[in-house]
Formats: sequence, C-alpha cells, structure tokens
Amino acid sequence: MNEWNRKQRRGARRRAAVAITGAVGLLLSGCASMPDDGGVKHVDSSHRAKPDSQVRVFGVSPQKGESPQQLVRGFLEATTSDDAEFDTAREYLTPRAARRWDPFARTTVLSAGPSPGGGGRTADEDDGREGYTVRVSGTRMAEVDSTHAYRPDEGDYSADLHLTRRADGEWRIDRLPDGLVIGDSDFQRNYRPVNAYYYARLGPDAESVAGGREVLVADPVYLRRRIDPVTETVAALLQGPTRWIEPVVSSAFPKGAKLARGQRRLSLDDSGTLSMRLNARGARADSAQCARMGAQILHTVQHQASARVNRVELKDPHGEPVCERTREQAEDFAPGRLNGSPSGQYFIDGDHRVSAFRRGGATPVTVPGPLGRGEVEMGSVAVDRAEHTGAAVSRGRRALYVAPLRPENELEGPVLTSKAKHENDRLTTPSWDGLGDLWIADRDPDDPRLLRLRGGEEKPEEAKISGLGEDERVESVRIASDGVRIALRIRDGDGHVSLQLGRVERSGTVEEPRVKVTELRPVAPQLEEVAAASWAGGSRLVVVGREAGGVQQIQYMETDGSVSNQPTLPGINDVTGVAASEDETKPLLAASEDGIVRLPPDANWKMLTESGSSPAYPG
Repeated sequence: MNEWNRKQRRGARRRAAVAITGAVGLLLSGCASMPDDGGVKHVDSSHRAKPDSQVRVFGVSPQKGESPQQLVRGFLEATTSDDAEFDTAREYLTPRAARRWDPFARTTVLSAGPSPGGGGRTADEDDGREGYTVRVSGTRMAEVDSTHAYRPDEGDYSADLHLTRRADGEWRIDRLPDGLVIGDSDFQRNYRPVNAYYYARLGPDAESVAGGREVLVADPVYLRRRIDPVTETVAALLQGPTRWIEPVVSSAFPKGAKLARGQRRLSLDDSGTLSMRLNARGARADSAQCARMGAQILHTVQHQASARVNRVELKDPHGEPVCERTREQAEDFAPGRLNGSPSGQYFIDGDHRVSAFRRGGATPVTVPGPLGRGEVEMGSVAVDRAEHTGAAVSRGRRALYVAPLRPENELEGPVLTSKAKHENDRLTTPSWDGLGDLWIADRDPDDPRLLRLRGGEEKPEEAKISGLGEDERVESVRIASDGVRIALRIRDGDGHVSLQLGRVERSGTVEEPRVKVTELRPVAPQLEEVAAASWAGGSRLVVVGREAGGVQQIQYMETDGSVSNQPTLPGINDVTGVAASEDETKPLLAASEDGIVRLPPDANWKMLTESGSSPAYPG
C-alpha cells in the first residue's frame, strides 16, 4: 500500500472514530435511565412529527500531511456534521476564505456522496505560491435554496475547489463556491422537513366563506436536524414564505420582523409555553395582528417542539408582553379547516349511481337526492367539503351534473357539456375547493380548458394555465381545500402523464373575480407515468405511478417534489384511482380491476365492494 492510501485510510478511521465514540457515549448515557418494564408503544414515523434523538455527529479537524484530495474529502465530511456554524469545516479553509464562505446560501443534493476527483497544480499569479485544484463531482438530485425550499433538479454536478500551500507546508482551501454539496443519505440524516404556515391570499373570493382571510397554508421547508429545532423553525417562519408560494400567501408578521437581539434559543417551559422576544418592528403589531402572528407560530412549531405547545407569548425587545395565543384560541386558524370534517367515502356503484360508505361502515348506501336515484348513469363523482352537494360526470364523460344531496330535489340539466367525440377526450372528474367552488377540465382536443364554477352553480369560467405547452392537456384535477394550490395530471405530446403542482392566483372584484394557474412544478419527477393522485395532508399527496421500466406503485410525495418518509404503502395491482383526505387520520381508498379497497391504519388493503369505481372523499 502506498503512502497516499495509508494516510487516506488513517484519516477516514480518525473521522469515523470521533463520530462513533460520541454516538456510543450518548447511547450509553441514555441506557442509564432506560426503563426495564412497561408496554410496547407505537412509534409515529411521520417526518413532520417529533424531532429526532439528539445523537450528534461532529467533524474532525485537518490532519498533518494531508494531500489536497484528502483535505477536500475531510472538508466535505465536516460539512455533514452537526456543527451549527460549520466551525470545524472552516478549519479546512484559509482565514480569508473561512470569513467569506457562506454555507447557508444553498445545499446541492447528490444521489451519492460528492467525489473529489483528479486535479492539477497551479501557481498564484501574485506571490507564486504553490496551488492545487480539486474537482468535486456527482449526479445532482435536488437543491435547497436560501429560503430552505427544496426543488428537484436532476443533472450532472461539478465544482472546482482551489487550495494553496501554507508556509508550514499544509494545504488549505482558498477558493470554493458558497453553499454545501452532500449526498442524499447525508441529506436525509442531517435535514428535516417542516411545514411553515402562512395565510392564503384569496382576493375577492375570501368573502365567499367565513374566516376567508384566516386560512393557513402549509409551506414545506427543509431545516437542519438537531440544530435547535424550535429556534430554527421560528427563524425560518419570520424569514417569510418560499419563492414559489409567496405570490398566493402572506404573513401576519410585519416586514423586517425578527427575533430580538440576544434571543438566541427558544424553548418551552414546564407549562408548555413558548415565550419569545421580537425586535422593534415585530413588536409594533396591534392586538389583532399579533394574535394572527401567534397562530402562525403555534401551528408551525407544534410538531418541532419536544413537548406539547400550549401557549405562545410574544414580547417586545425589553421583554414586555405584546400578546399571547393559546392552543385553543389558535384552533380558529387551524390549517385545513376548509377541508371540513368528512364523514362519508363516496363512489359510483355497479348500477352507476352515486353511493357512499358512512363513517367507515362496510355497507354502502346510495346518496339521497337525484344523484343516488340513477336517473342518469354516472361515471365519476365529487362531493363538496360540507357534504351538501354532489357533482357527477355522466357515464361516457360527456355531461356534468350538480345536485344537492337531499331527497326532495330533482335532477336538472347538465351545467357543462363536452363536445369531444371520444370519451377519453371529454370531462375529467371534478374537484371542490374549500370555498365551495367546483373545478373540472374539458380535454376536448379542439378546445382543452380548465374551468371553475363558482359555488358549483355559476357559468363555467376558464382558468388559464401559464406554462402549459400547446401539445399538453390536463388529464385530472385535484385542488387543495385552501384554494391556492392545485394538483394537475398533465399529458404531453408523447403521451406521458406527469403530476404538476400549480399556484392558483385570484384577482378582480367580488362581481368579476378572475383566476389563473401559474408556475407549474413537478411533484413526482422520478415517475415516468402517473395514473392517479390525491391530496393526503397539508403538504402531501398520494401518487400512483411507475418509474421507467418499473412496476406501478403507490407512494406519498411532498408538494415540493421530495419523497415523503412515510411508511411504504402495501402494493396493489392495476390501480385506476386513489382517494385520500387532507385529514391524515382517514384511510386511503383505491380503485383497482377488482373493485374498491380501503387501507386502514397499520393494516393491509381491505375489499369494500367488487362492483364500484371512482372513490372519493369530500373535495
């Protein structure tokens, strides 16, 4: 073995030893207080639940005599540690580079760890000091920007790090790009997804529902694990929404609001109270605004704190109270409240009538009213979130009918009719937002449109989709209860169907409101073909699809395009439709070639009916 390899292996062993020793010490200290009796408890695997255990991994300082490649490898390892300010990583840099390097500018995620490849010697033009360039490369998966937003971004990655030899003969990095570059496994270990909450901008449509200006929308971000989770989460919230969601949400915090100087760490007291001092700009808010600020904080930090958050107290820079908000008071602003409290699971039965399973029951019943009487054979259904009105597309997908779910009502004529010649070119399954508006797409090749019917009754108005290609069309529509995010399955000119998330921007007046869908972004970029999708939480969808050359699978995806670390879903053959609720306690429903099945918690798929199709939760 040559000297370079011996040094490389010694360096790797030294770095591993520090991490393992620290971890073993913490594990042993934990065992000292481990109970030896008690029952077995279910562990919640939700990635938006409680933070991880506090086992820390720290980097190792540069070792004497390291080659440029060894030094760069040590630097990259140090950037994956639980060092809050990357102090150890900065030891690999020259003093000037250490001051100028901004590790928080962005994080590039590679499919495997970054690889320091070959390089070459250089000479500094000013002082002639010996230099060396090492190229770091890999396959890029995604990037997390300075606002903590995750964005899938596949492609090749490479960057050059320049090193200079000090007077003592040791190498140090003097030029490098800002940000971090880490492998996906280190990213999953070092970062945690968090939902920050902001208020939906519903424009004139906010008047159509009670509390329309108090609708909280989840904005998923990625923050470092084990680095003071509550403080980091609050700081991210105060920084404001990510760039993609910003045009359709707002924050109650005044512009420039931050934690007060000296407020370095936030934690709960024994009563579950989170007390925090804001700077002068943040403390200017009046009582009503401050109450909305408190609700944002409480809902954002609820799943990041180590204990239940019962109260948020906001104070001025001197510690004088500004306002407080209790957990009970913040329920008025609860995320997903426009989703309603769904009690029914709806579908089209074997006689093409709208039917339902009530409150998880196993015996289906036809819904009251004309949609359940079979006056027109139906092919798909959507029920509004209050469960007062149904919208059904006829068998053959030509006509859309809207009717109350009351026995005394009669079926009126269709509110929308497609002129397309072929069934697969006609109407999609409709979808209701929490404002009571109905959304549907007509796939007519001669006039493809995304349409909204205000209140499910008014004349359909087209919602333009910016960024949709001429050879692309909408195959299905699922709008979130908040009304500002919409999931669209889109077929391209080659016949491939992808899942895209769009912003719903609302403008105009109460008398003449306008809507448009903007800035589509992929939700499941790794899937070549998406067969079905449904909202399954505040920032999560359940998606049915397959990768290139793979088999069909059902998985949870986050709205930012990252893969949820929810448990893997049991497989099921030939799924044609899926239904979930934004209330994450509700079981999944799926339609397959064998009928409709339901997935209870901690169980396998259970057959509900062999003759049904088009399962749907309200929405």
